[in-house]
Amino acid sequence: MYSISFLIGFSLLAGFAVAASPDVETRSRRVRLSASVIALASVLLALFHLASGPEFFALSPGVLHVLDWMFTIGGVGLALVLLYFCRRIVAREWYIPVLVVLQTGLMLSAEFAEVTPEVAHPFYIDSFTVLMTLIVGVVGGLICIHAIRYMQDYHAHEKTVPNRQAAFYFMLFLFLASMFGIVFSNHLLWLFFFWEVTTLCSFWLIAYSGTDEAVRNGFRALGLNLIGGVSFAAAIAWLTFGPGLHTWELDQLIAAGSAMALIPAVLIAVAGLAKSAQLPFSSWLLGAMVAPTPVSALLHSSTMVKAGVFLLVKLSPVFYDTYAGLLLSLIGGVTFLVTSLVAVNQRNAKLVLAYSTIANLGLIVMCAGVGTAGAMWAAILLILFHAVAKALMFLAVGTTEHLIGSRDIEDMEGLVYRRPAMAAMMLVGILGMFLAPFGMLLSKYTSFQAFLSMDVMLGDGLMLATILAFGSAPTLFFWSKWMGKLVAMPRRLPPGTDPIPRDEAIALVSLTLITYVACALFPLADKVFVIPYTDYLGALGLIPVVAASIPWDNIAIMSLMLAGLFLMPLAFWLRPPRHAEVSGYLSGANVSGSASYRGAMGVERVVESRGYYLSGFIREDIMMRYGMLGAGVLIVVMVGGVAL
Repeated sequence: MYSISFLIGFSLLAGFAVAASPDVETRSRRVRLSASVIALASVLLALFHLASGPEFFALSPGVLHVLDWMFTIGGVGLALVLLYFCRRIVAREWYIPVLVVLQTGLMLSAEFAEVTPEVAHPFYIDSFTVLMTLIVGVVGGLICIHAIRYMQDYHAHEKTVPNRQAAFYFMLFLFLASMFGIVFSNHLLWLFFFWEVTTLCSFWLIAYSGTDEAVRNGFRALGLNLIGGVSFAAAIAWLTFGPGLHTWELDQLIAAGSAMALIPAVLIAVAGLAKSAQLPFSSWLLGAMVAPTPVSALLHSSTMVKAGVFLLVKLSPVFYDTYAGLLLSLIGGVTFLVTSLVAVNQRNAKLVLAYSTIANLGLIVMCAGVGTAGAMWAAILLILFHAVAKALMFLAVGTTEHLIGSRDIEDMEGLVYRRPAMAAMMLVGILGMFLAPFGMLLSKYTSFQAFLSMDVMLGDGLMLATILAFGSAPTLFFWSKWMGKLVAMPRRLPPGTDPIPRDEAIALVSLTLITYVACALFPLADKVFVIPYTDYLGALGLIPVVAASIPWDNIAIMSLMLAGLFLMPLAFWLRPPRHAEVSGYLSGANVSGSASYRGAMGVERVVESRGYYLSGFIREDIMMRYGMLGAGVLIVVMVGGVAL
C-alpha cells in the first residue's frame, strides 16, 4: 500500500516541484531526478510483488471517508476547470460543457445517493497491474527525460509559441500520477476521477502551442473523451441505482460475470473505446499530432491510450461468450483493418505512428472481446511490446526531425549513412512493432487460435481471423517500406553532424535496450506477468483456461531467423556503413554522380526514388468515413442490445 501511495503522491509532488523551479537548469535537474525516482520505484514495486498473487488493500473507515470527500471535491473542481477552459469553444463545440455538466451530475447523484455500496478494498495489485506500472513508470519517465532537451529545441524553432514549460512538465507528471491511480484503483469512483484527470491533461498538452489548430484539436480530444466519461458515469449510476449488482469495486464487477455485470461493463467499454481512440473516436488521437513529440509519445505509448485497453482487458471475462463481446471484437477489428490500410497512405512519420497505434489498439480490443485465456495472453503482450517500441519510435522521429529538419519518411532516405545511431534505434523500434520474436508475432498467432475457438454465432471466429489476416498485411507493407527508406543509398549529401542531445540519447538508448530485453526475456515476462493473471481468473471460474501451446521447435526456428534481423541495427550502430556516390546510366548525361542527369533539350533532372503509398487505390477519406460509420453502428447495437 505504501508503494502505491508513493507512486501516486510522489508523481504529483514532483509536478509541483518541477513547475516551481526558479530556472531552466534547476527544472531540468528536477525532471531527471523525479523521472528516475518514479522509474526506480516502479521497478522496486514490481520486484516486491512478483512472487505474490493478487493483493487487495483495505483502509480504515476514517481514512476512507476523508479520501471519499477529497475525491468528490476534486471531481467538482475538475469539472469547474473544464468549464473554465470551455470559454474558448466555438459554436459547434457547444456539446462539450453539456457533457461536463452531465457526467458531473451523474457522479454526484451516485455519490450522494441514500444507499451507496460499501467499498472494502479501494486499491489492489496483481501481475497485470505490475506490468502496467513498469510501462507507466519506466517508459513514461524516459519520455519526461527526453522532453528536457526536446522542448528547448522546440521553442528555439517555434519562436511564436509561448514558453509554458513549467506548466508543461507539471501536466506530464500529473499525467503519470493519474495513470498510476487508474492502474491501482479498485474503487470505481476513484478510478473515474483519475480517468478524467488524464482527459484534462491530454486536452491541455495537445493545445500547448496555443494555435487555433492545436486548440481545436485539444477540444476535439476533450469532447470525444467526455462522451466516454459520460458513459463511464452512467455505468457507476447503474451500479448505484440499478437492479441486481450493487457495487463500486472493480473486482466485484468482474467477478459478477456477464449475467449480472454486462450492462455496466458495456457502458465502461464505450469509455475504453474512446480513450483508446477506436473508431469512431479516433480523430482525437490523429489531431494530437500537432502537440510536441514527447506529448505524442506519452499519449500513444504508456499513458492515455493504454488506460483504455487496460480497462477493456480487465473487463474481458465479462464479455466471454456474449454477443456484446463479439460486437466489441468487431469494433476493434474494423478499426484494425481500416487504420492499417490508411497508414499505407502516409508520408508523415508521426501520422504513420498514429494510425499504426490505433490499429494495434484495435487488435488488443479484438482480443479483449473474446475473453479467453489465450486472447488475454495475446492482448497483454501486445500492450507490453507496443508501449516500449512505439515510445521508442515517437521519440526517435522527434529527434530525427530536429536533426534533419523533416519528419517525412522520404527525407529519411539513407539515414543509416547519415545518422547510423539514429537509424539503428529506429530500426529496432520498427522491428519491435511487427517482428519481435516472442511478442507481436506470437501474439497474432495466439490471437488466431483464440478467434477460431469462438462459438457465439456461426462463423464469428473465422470472420475475426480474416480481419486479422487482411489487417496484418498492410502493417507489414508500411513498416518494411519505412525500413527500406532508412537503409537505401541517399540521393543527397549528408546534413550536419550535430550529436544527439544527451537527455534525448539517454531516453532513446534506454528504450532500445528495453526493446531488446523485452524480446529476449519474453518467456520470463510471460511467466511473471501474464500467466499468473490468467491462471487467477481461471481458478475463479471467470474465464475458460485452454492451453495454447506453440511447438518449441517452431519457436526456436523463428528465434534464429529473427535474431539476425535484430542484430542488423546493432551492426549499423557499431560499424556505420560508408556513403559513396557512384555514376550510373541515368538515361542521359550524368551531371552530379548518380543524383541527376541532363536529358532532352538540355533539361537537368534530379533522380529520385519514392515509396508506394497506394493513394489511388486506398482512399483515406472514404476508408475512414465508412470505418467510422460501421464502428458507430456496432457501438449503438452493442449498447442498445444489452439495454434491451
